[in-house]
Amino acid sequence: MSNPVLVNALRGEIIENRHRGAIAVCDPKGRLVHAWGNVEALVYPRSAIKPLQALPLVESGAADHFQLGEDEIALACSSHNAEPEHTDTVQSWLARLKLDAEALECGAHPPLHVKTAESLLINGIEPGKIHNNCSGKHTGMLTTSRFLEEETRGYIEREHPAQQRWFDALGEMADVDMRALPWSRDGCGIPVIAVPLKAIATAFARVAVPDDLPATRGEALDRITGAIASNPFMVAGTGRLCTEIMALTGRRVLVKTGADGVYTAMLREQGLGVALKIDDGTGTAAEVAILALLQHLQALHPDEREQLEQRCRVPIRNTRGVLTGYRESAGLR
Repeated sequence: MSNPVLVNALRGEIIENRHRGAIAVCDPKGRLVHAWGNVEALVYPRSAIKPLQALPLVESGAADHFQLGEDEIALACSSHNAEPEHTDTVQSWLARLKLDAEALECGAHPPLHVKTAESLLINGIEPGKIHNNCSGKHTGMLTTSRFLEEETRGYIEREHPAQQRWFDALGEMADVDMRALPWSRDGCGIPVIAVPLKAIATAFARVAVPDDLPATRGEALDRITGAIASNPFMVAGTGRLCTEIMALTGRRVLVKTGADGVYTAMLREQGLGVALKIDDGTGTAAEVAILALLQHLQALHPDEREQLEQRCRVPIRNTRGVLTGYRESAGLR
């Protein structure tokens, strides 16, 4: 059976494209509270699980040893724009580790922030590894390996302890055996594991309500979520939905995007976790869907809904900049 249509793309008044997908909403016991589509199907969560991948950085003692600030912990959870605030922080953090950008094993790509990318081009500067939107996560992994006196070369390989640690952390949070699941390479080079949406949502529900977790894990999660809530710009950047939502909601609603139409959320007041995947991988459709879900679950206050209203119906323009239609929620029933 096909997943339901979550988002429609209209050209004029006619639906031109329909974006199908699945959403799981779970409580900390792993119970499915709401579901749309096949939430047991395996999906690659991509960057949407970065807050959980940052657990070893805090739990190992590496964050304390290198005196990381909240901005750096937030950056470890980020898919950043590579604006100067992001790349300057990565560079100074690497210097504290006595490493440089060459230690990063993510590839280089232009900044996601258009004006920053244009500035590099105008000044004849080639994008480097620090401009990779995952450079904060990679620096976090290097930090833990440095603290534990491990070989840092090859830290992106599946067998390296830097990867095995987050496999264990996510597996414990989601009640899955990460090593038994299919895997491949993520866009930044590290392993990406295919996990059921229901399991991912369960993990984020436990971030929202860590009461049944060991005290050390609960403290680590509190530190990570506090850092994200206090530094939403570091998690994404100018014009990004993750940053806009969390700048309004603080710790009540934490969200994280992932490539190819993935979103996760932690709803503290409702005590719920969310995982969402758009089948065709359209990122703007995932943004419309996560906002529709947050409204459906009444996770946003009226003033927050009002400020995010324009994000719920995304304009589609042609190459001349003329408005041709919109992407909007198909409705959650």
